[in-house]
Order: sequence, then C-alpha cells, then structure tokens
Amino acid sequence: MPQDEKFCGIIRKGEVKMKKGKMKSGTYLGFMFALPAVIYMLIFIGYPMIQNLILSLKDVNVYNFAAADQQSFVGFKNFIELFTDGNSIMALSIRNTLVFTVGSIFFQFFIGFALALLFSKKFRGCTFFRGVSMISWLLPVTVAGLLFKFMFASSGGIVNQMLMSLHLIDQPLDWLLKPGTAMVAIIIANIWIGIPFNMMLLITGLTTIPEEIYESANLDGASKLQTLFSITIPMIKPAIMSVLTLGFVYTFKVFDLVWVMTKGGPVNSTELVSTYAYRLSFEEFQFSKGAAAANVLFLILLVVGCFYIKLINDEEEAM
Repeated sequence: MPQDEKFCGIIRKGEVKMKKGKMKSGTYLGFMFALPAVIYMLIFIGYPMIQNLILSLKDVNVYNFAAADQQSFVGFKNFIELFTDGNSIMALSIRNTLVFTVGSIFFQFFIGFALALLFSKKFRGCTFFRGVSMISWLLPVTVAGLLFKFMFASSGGIVNQMLMSLHLIDQPLDWLLKPGTAMVAIIIANIWIGIPFNMMLLITGLTTIPEEIYESANLDGASKLQTLFSITIPMIKPAIMSVLTLGFVYTFKVFDLVWVMTKGGPVNSTELVSTYAYRLSFEEFQFSKGAAAANVLFLILLVVGCFYIKLINDEEEAM
C-alpha cells in the first residue's frame, strides 16, 4: 500500500507539471499570435501619435519645416493659443462638431431603430429592401458628399425643386451658402450615410431576444408599446449603448463629407475640429497648431472610448 500511494503521488505530480507546461505553452502561443497585431499598432498607430504629440509641442511652420535645428520647443503654447488667440476658432469648431454630432446621432439612431424593428420581422422582400438600405453605407463618403452637394445646389438642386413643387418655398434656397442652412444640409447628409450602421447593429441585438419571451408577453395581454419598452429596449440595452458610443466616435471625427460639401464654410459655420486641424496644417501651414488641434480631437475621443470600455466592463460584471 505505501508503494501504491507513493506511485500515485508521483503520477499526480507528473500531471500537475504537464498542466503547468500546457498553460505556459498556451500563453506563449497566444502571445505569438498577438505579436503581429501589437507590432502593427506600434508602427502604424503608436509611432504617428507620438510624433504628432511631439510636433504639437514645438513651433513648426512652413519656414522651418525642413530645418530641425530651428524648431524650438514651446510646450503647451500651441494648445493655449488655440483657445485664447483672437484669430483662432477652436472653441467654435468644437461647438459646431458637437451640434453636428448630436444632430446626426439623434436622427440616425431613431430612424435606424425603426428600420431595425421593421426588418427584424420576416415579410416578402425583406432581404431585398434591407440590402437596398445599405447603399448609403457602402458608397464612398466623398461620393455621398458630392451627391448631396448637387442635391442642395441653389440652381438645379433636387431639394429646392421638390420643396418648390410642394409650394413650401417660393424661390430656391442657398443651402450651402448660408450659415444656418449649411449645417442642416451636412447633418442631413450624414444622417443618410449613418442610418444603415445603426440599423444593422440594432438588428443584431434584436435577433438575440428569444421568441418565447414575446409569446409569453402576448399571452399575458401586453400591448405592442408595452412589449417595446418593457422587453425589447431593456434586452438590447448593450447594443443601444454600443451604437450610440460608436456613432459618436465616428461622427465626431468626420472630415471628408464636410470638406467636400462646404469646406467648413460659409463663415466657419460648418468648421469642425477635424476640418480646422486640416486647415491649420495644410492651408495656413501652421503644422504645430494643426497637430495640437488634432490632439484635442484625439483627447475627446479617448475620453469617450474609455467611457465605452468601462460601460462594457460594467455590463459583463452585471451578467
């Protein structure tokens, strides 16, 4: 018996060593699989971000761009001047970006949610119409921007023609040439582009709800509105929060659509943080200030990203 116990002990120790060896090999294998992605992010994301931060802390312009020895370190001077210089419109661009983002997300979400509820039901032609609704998301943003620029044109634009045929206006409106209507025009264009994104993510969330829950609610006499607010919305809350957060990040950094349609005009009424950073760097050739503006944009999105990660972690802990 003592020999048997000793033999069993040796076997158990061997099994423990084998398990530890497998765990180490699994960890090593996982690290090797993740290594290419880490290297890619360090080279193509980390390095440019660090260089952009360094650039924002220097005084680099068109005169000393090629002479590194003349590029003096100025610390946070560029950031301070963005908000205090009388010629700077950084505060205005942040306000415009928030108006553009909130206005876009509000309508994108509710229209996308309504379409998600519609296309989550099975009916004749559902797949076809769902595919057609994805066209705006599949088009290049520059193409969509040109499309809406022509649609909102003062002369020959289809929007003015439609409104005049309905007798809502007496003469064509200068949609892209007036501060108030220009912001409305780019928001409408961005809403059209972003609806499919909201719709598809919300449809994915709706498909996770078991059909038995709806059947039980129907047997209990719940109305459609009661089912929507008591079952559907609470059960797809994680999907809703993901859609709103990702939509904010995507919309807040929009550049190409606005640049194609208005280039930030008229009179800076549609100047966003992204377009202002581009203008500083590549039109006014104030490279350091442009980098500082880009870093402000990155900082805002970083805060939103951290909020999103915390939200996901809280949801996982609650489950």
